[in-house]
Amino acid sequence: MGAVVIFAPSPVLTVTIEDLDGEQDIHIHAGGQGVWQARMLHALGASVTLCGVFSGETGRVARHLLRDEGIQVLSVEGQGSNGAYVHDRRGGERQVLAESSGHRLTRHELDELYGLVIQAGIDAGTAILSGPAIEGIVPDDAYRRLASDLGTAGCTVIADLAGPRLEAAVSGGVSVMKIADDELKDSGRAASEQATDLVDAMQQLAADGAGTVIVTRAHLPSLLLHEGDVSEIHMPSLESVDTHGAGDSLTAGVAAALAAGKPIHDAVILGTAAGALNVTRHGLGTGDADTIEQLTRLVKIMPFQGGGAEPAEQSSPDDLARRLGRK
Repeated sequence: MGAVVIFAPSPVLTVTIEDLDGEQDIHIHAGGQGVWQARMLHALGASVTLCGVFSGETGRVARHLLRDEGIQVLSVEGQGSNGAYVHDRRGGERQVLAESSGHRLTRHELDELYGLVIQAGIDAGTAILSGPAIEGIVPDDAYRRLASDLGTAGCTVIADLAGPRLEAAVSGGVSVMKIADDELKDSGRAASEQATDLVDAMQQLAADGAGTVIVTRAHLPSLLLHEGDVSEIHMPSLESVDTHGAGDSLTAGVAAALAAGKPIHDAVILGTAAGALNVTRHGLGTGDADTIEQLTRLVKIMPFQGGGAEPAEQSSPDDLARRLGRK
């Protein structure tokens, strides 16, 4: 695998309480979209560098935890504190017990971070633009400038964004844009979450500056627009433990393959397999490369037929084993 840089402006510190045979099981990790992408990239064997601002007690702990995972961190020392949350999953669903938003980046912090991302992105050749956990941390226009400057420097720019940040990145020009169907509708670009409306919105995104567009649709096949052709990505739906982080795992898989010089269809297949595995796990952005590689055999890319699509069938572990030829 190749090298990937992630713009993750303000990672968060996460505390999650699980139930383990009637006992409270407490997990402490660095988190946030860019962190989950970095974690999956690392699992896939890519060389990953995360660029972010780390401030206060929460920032210092998050940075330490990331480095312990083997993720290279280029950090800016901030003035305030990073965000944090405490979630209770003992009942099976996430319950928010406490959240702290973190501070808005100062002009000096953003300038220093911007320079780190440009330098590291040029060295790596592939960059992901990820969003902050909380609105208002970073000016939206920073995404336009980063997309434009990294692209000008010859970097493959992958954006996993929504809302004004999506609009900013697209106006700067990106190689790949990944977005969920509900986010595309909420942005006003798609009239509905119907496939034909999504395709219209994808084509407009491409016209506005996105080279390739990937739209995820929960249990329905994802959609891919590349060089004017629209495809559906089919993958059996695995039994879900937690859907959080699946889209970030998909983005990471796409980035890992593109950084390794693979064509876009191979990249989408790897990303789809990574996202599918992630929903079977409690850890966000986690998985192992061997299992993901095996799951790629189940991913099918087919021409878009238009209209509705049947929900993907759900596969139990035994079903999955049979499909992979283990039984």
